[in-house]
Amino acid sequence: MKSGFVSIIGRPNVGKSTLINSLVNAKIAITSDKAQTTRNVIQGIYNEEDTQIVFVDTPGIHKPQSRLGKILNKQSLSMIHDVDAVLFLVDASTSLGRGDEFILECLKNSSVPVILVVNKIDKIKNEEILEVIAKYKDLFPFADVVPVSAIKNDNLDCLVKVIKKYLKDTVKYFDDDTITSNSTYFMISEIVREKLLDLTIEEVPHCVTCVTTYYEEKEKVTLIGVEIVVERDSIKKIVIGKNGERLKTIGSLARKDIEKLLGKRVYLDLYVKTIKKWREKEKILHELGFNENE
Repeated sequence: MKSGFVSIIGRPNVGKSTLINSLVNAKIAITSDKAQTTRNVIQGIYNEEDTQIVFVDTPGIHKPQSRLGKILNKQSLSMIHDVDAVLFLVDASTSLGRGDEFILECLKNSSVPVILVVNKIDKIKNEEILEVIAKYKDLFPFADVVPVSAIKNDNLDCLVKVIKKYLKDTVKYFDDDTITSNSTYFMISEIVREKLLDLTIEEVPHCVTCVTTYYEEKEKVTLIGVEIVVERDSIKKIVIGKNGERLKTIGSLARKDIEKLLGKRVYLDLYVKTIKKWREKEKILHELGFNENE
């Protein structure tokens, strides 16, 4: 039996959440084409008969514009220690940038093996993949390099095989049927936030968060309440939409996914609340689950 912890680190929008979902063959992390979708450390558990890998999906490392952004960066960078390996994920279809160079500088302070995972290879030609790998290898002594397409499940078997070389433990941390350590409350609020991301304009996602406020199981239905927290009343109007239509659509789409998650009927109640500058208020961030001391 081999087991261990592996963190996935990289810039926003390189496909970290898609990768972790593909590796555990289940949707445990929300995905979006908008940057900074992941805001919490999410654990996904990969199981084989003789192997258990606990993958840790981290928020994308970026130039922080708020106290929340600083907390997210701190969370991500803390994940380069006390794990068996780090997957440094990059987008093969975009050029190497300052964000990548910043992360690599941080990784130089870690004694953990770093595996370069070149994602989205389906978007470029084979000869271009080699060019991308060469650029990154000039900057850092990677333990291994694996090109993949997370969205198409291409070469993920090879990635798992490479990871196994670095696993140090021999204990099973989770049951075989466990695919994530995240709570049902968290998963529900994230599903709502994903639908909100999909249905709103670029400015909205960064100043919105979602919190599951109640969860009550009845015989035939589960009653769930989710609070959508926004920074300004103008954003609140956007989220609700004309005659409440956007909020109804968000609720309808989220309810379907939550019913898949729970395996039963759901009555979902969404309500929107304005808390001005919530991303800058330590007390509010703590109440919403973003702890600066973690």
